[in-house]
Amino acid sequence: MPTQIQPLPIESETIRRVTLRIIPFLMVCYFIAFVDRVNAGFAALQMNQDVGLSAAAFGLGGGLFYISYVLCEIPSNLAMQKVGARLWIARIMISWGVVAACMSLVVGPYSFYAMRLLLGAAEAGFFPGVILYLTYWFPAQYRGRIVALFMVAIPLSSFFGSPLSASLLQLDGLWGYRGWQWMFVLEAVPAILLGIAALFYLSDDPENAKWLNAAQREWLLGRLSEDMRGPKATAGHLSLWQVMSNKYVLAASLIYAGASGASQCLSLWQPQIIKSFGLTNIQTGLLNSIPFGVASVLMILWGRSSDRSHERRWHTAIPLGLLAASLAVAPLTGDLAATIGILCVAVTATYIVKGPFWALTTEWMSAGVAAAAIAQVNAIGNLGGFFGSYLLGAIKDATGSYALGLLPLGAVSALGCLLVIVMGPHEKSAEAMNPAVH
Repeated sequence: MPTQIQPLPIESETIRRVTLRIIPFLMVCYFIAFVDRVNAGFAALQMNQDVGLSAAAFGLGGGLFYISYVLCEIPSNLAMQKVGARLWIARIMISWGVVAACMSLVVGPYSFYAMRLLLGAAEAGFFPGVILYLTYWFPAQYRGRIVALFMVAIPLSSFFGSPLSASLLQLDGLWGYRGWQWMFVLEAVPAILLGIAALFYLSDDPENAKWLNAAQREWLLGRLSEDMRGPKATAGHLSLWQVMSNKYVLAASLIYAGASGASQCLSLWQPQIIKSFGLTNIQTGLLNSIPFGVASVLMILWGRSSDRSHERRWHTAIPLGLLAASLAVAPLTGDLAATIGILCVAVTATYIVKGPFWALTTEWMSAGVAAAAIAQVNAIGNLGGFFGSYLLGAIKDATGSYALGLLPLGAVSALGCLLVIVMGPHEKSAEAMNPAVH
């Protein structure tokens, strides 16, 4: 079926139905995943003193999440291909919910390290699995806006989760438990319930989607088949090592490391940065939500702009440049209002880049390497979360400044911006990732 400039009715109806069926549910799941991943930032307002965590120890524990996450991510994505998305996504959600609740049992640095490692292993594979899952349902031309729509759950999780987490800390002393313990348990329950729901709600692929009628299913399968036959997605296979060592995968990983590392680091540390101005927990929660509210709106608009203009590279490079600049000027101010403004720019940049970046990255990859390559990019990119979180804690302990601790992530973001600009157009990159040309 040739591509139409104006979508045919069957196309609009099918995409709308698939979007409404899949995206809201996955958004809620990712929302809860991120709440459970970064709520340690609010727990730290009470927990660090209770269990004896220094800034460096908290940074190390916060970053250890990404070590186990990275080690388990590629095997998880490959397992999803074998057992099916429905079963594997449900498994991930239930296991991370159980571990997230057990964070309430932390009694010192080593138990904190152990629980963060377990949480990373439990959640590994959810995000790259969903990115791969979306390629089963959405033609390439829709993926910029769809990925941005899905990933808006990240800033929304902090926008709504910040005041929620701060409020749950007020349960301090109820039945003899600290507020941070209540917060970990109560925010973990939805993950377990959603994991059970996923077993009944999700379909593995369009062929098994009984909620599509025959015409919609036929159109969607035909259109996805066209994408797989296109020059940017010629089928083929590389070995796992060839995927991991491919220069385009490594470049994409480094590009993502700046944005992902800054996103993870700010989500974890931002409550403490804001609280350092002498605010209450509730005030901290409300102010912490502002940058994520701004990012939630602009993330959708930026993803739509990328799709409408069919442009990915500059929609990826510009946010990375803004991120690098905002982190570079952070040490120059000690004013609360200026700090919130800088955080708004930095947080927004880390999120608006995600839709265009993942659309660009999936366009670079052939069908035969997509599962391993997506997981590899996300895994290496997330190492920025480990190093960023650890370095921020260590630099804070050494200098007393949170802002100086953000400078390494600013440098990586600047390098990522340059890489995006100098890399060739996606058709050339796709050829390099196409096994048929080697």
